[in-house]
Amino acid sequence: MDKPRYSNFDQGYFESLSNTRRGGLHNFVEPRSSRKERFEMGKALRHEVPRSAHAVWRPGKKRVDPMSILKKQNATRVPKLVPLRNARMLGSPFSFLRGGAAIMAADLSLTPSTGVLVAACGDMHVANFGAFGSAERKLIFAINDFDEVYPGPWEWDLKRLAASAAVAVSFMGGDRVEAEDAAQRAVSSYREHIRRYADMPFLEVWYDRIEDEPILEAAPPDVRRRIETVIGKARTKGHLRTLDKLTETVAGQSRIAEDIPLIVRETHRDDGAPMAGVIDSVIRSYFHSLPDDRRRLLSRYRIVDVARKVVGVGSVGTSCWVAYMQGLDENDPLFLQVKEALPSVLAPYSPVRLPFDNQGRRVVAGQRLTQGSPDIFLGWGESEGGRHVYVRQLADMKGGIQIVADDKEQRERFPLYCGLCGWALALAHAKSGDAAMIAGYAGKSAALDEAIGQFALAYLRQTEKDYAAMAALRRAGRIAVDTSVPT
Repeated sequence: MDKPRYSNFDQGYFESLSNTRRGGLHNFVEPRSSRKERFEMGKALRHEVPRSAHAVWRPGKKRVDPMSILKKQNATRVPKLVPLRNARMLGSPFSFLRGGAAIMAADLSLTPSTGVLVAACGDMHVANFGAFGSAERKLIFAINDFDEVYPGPWEWDLKRLAASAAVAVSFMGGDRVEAEDAAQRAVSSYREHIRRYADMPFLEVWYDRIEDEPILEAAPPDVRRRIETVIGKARTKGHLRTLDKLTETVAGQSRIAEDIPLIVRETHRDDGAPMAGVIDSVIRSYFHSLPDDRRRLLSRYRIVDVARKVVGVGSVGTSCWVAYMQGLDENDPLFLQVKEALPSVLAPYSPVRLPFDNQGRRVVAGQRLTQGSPDIFLGWGESEGGRHVYVRQLADMKGGIQIVADDKEQRERFPLYCGLCGWALALAHAKSGDAAMIAGYAGKSAALDEAIGQFALAYLRQTEKDYAAMAALRRAGRIAVDTSVPT
């Protein structure tokens, strides 16, 4: 099937961040199609790309070998951490899917698409959502990983989310029927909420959030108690809890505690430069990306200690640091995560080329556009070696799901969680894309749910096959695996 032309993605926001003179002024003066017209445009796309077309996944001759994609990525990572990344991806097929965003991006580029673009997450899976503190100190549920954000078709995010739901259910011990049900629940929730957002004024969509109240209202009594427990834990993850968890007292002063090889206090860089000075330089670069009021606030803190920290699955091996800072005293801590930003896995397959000269800026722009209430210290910068980074607070009221193997109880309530994920994805897409066109295409029936549910099952089988191929390489001794650290 020929790929349709890409349409209706407003680059004005991204362009204005890069160059104010190119700031998309045409958006304010040109006539805009009505909601009804855009809905009908989306509906008409069904003739070009039937919704049933999304059910198909068949790896063809054009499919790139997944192991070659991982090998290419590993070449850009810290060499000594690559065996740990391999170990984490081999933890389970679900872990493999989490770490294989680049693999699935390549696969999704071969699938049918409507050509309606959004600021796609690029690494959309059920473990990349969570509860976190907004700038107003409220707890909201939303996407929490934007490393791969880039303009792309909305279907790519939705298909990856559905596939991850199916793979997660299988990991929990569920059968194919349960896996398809969880995948369809994510899609149906997305479809229903994108239709609601299509009817809402733009400002209402922008201000809309999934807060703890609607989450609790949507849950049955037994699940509600569990959600309240998760929310309660997330609320306790402020700076003082992080202080107790990450630090230890050395010679009467608080320092970041090591947990080798996950947290390592490297005092000097390979060339002998003091690491505190290197991070200080990065923070100074990042400082200029903040609004004036945040600069004033940040200037009141000083760096006390820094350490390298391993995060995630797919991100293992990228340069990531924690800066421990103090304000008034030890009871006024601030923990910043400084993370390397690499080109998005979606970039090679997107028809759009963003104007940024810093990958960290891309991550920040995408997060601000789709999340609505990002961290007040979110910003970007560059290291002395030219590496692009973004900076955010570490563990500020964050809480997320932990997928547990062979957990029947978790599996039974998992479809409800998948529905929340579909809702959060719809909100993100409505903020960056054309909700009316997407809603017109998705429709009211379960046609899209069933199609992507079938795709999810097919990609579950693909993930299991790719995981087995990587496991075979390990048994043959062809890839290094660090088994000393729990995955």
